[in-house]
Amino acid sequence: MIFKTFWHSKTKQTDKKSVNLGNLDSFKYKTEIETRFADFDMLGHVNNAIYFTYIEVARTKYWNNAISWNWRETGIVIAQASMEFINPVLIEDKISIYVRTSRIGNSSFDLDYMIVKHVNGEEEICSKGKTVCVAFSHSTKKAIPIPDTEREKMIAFEQL
Repeated sequence: MIFKTFWHSKTKQTDKKSVNLGNLDSFKYKTEIETRFADFDMLGHVNNAIYFTYIEVARTKYWNNAISWNWRETGIVIAQASMEFINPVLIEDKISIYVRTSRIGNSSFDLDYMIVKHVNGEEEICSKGKTVCVAFSHSTKKAIPIPDTEREKMIAFEQL
């Protein structure tokens, strides 16, 4: 016996994904982040929880500058956040964060982050992060499809 349900008849839309996941050249957006004295723990390096604040600041700048997301129309909630710690950020370090959209689905998309510190004119990777972001309706308080305007801007900016 075969059961057919209504969702099996729909054609599945494939997600847009970036091809190159590993190097800094695959990122088109970079912003500097200022550290604060309160960010550092007793060992003199940035506390691991603060990295999530840094990527929050970076993604807000990315959405405002690169994508021009319409916040009044559509909100964004974070469904998942992860961070891989590679090298510590110390109190004297100057840091930047690279941000990019690496996957675009129907209502969700992924942002990748690379936090780097500047050492002798070179960039040293300190951490790699990822967030799964979901388009959100303020009125219904539910996930909604990514608006076409923002989707097109992400695809164009990231050249997906």
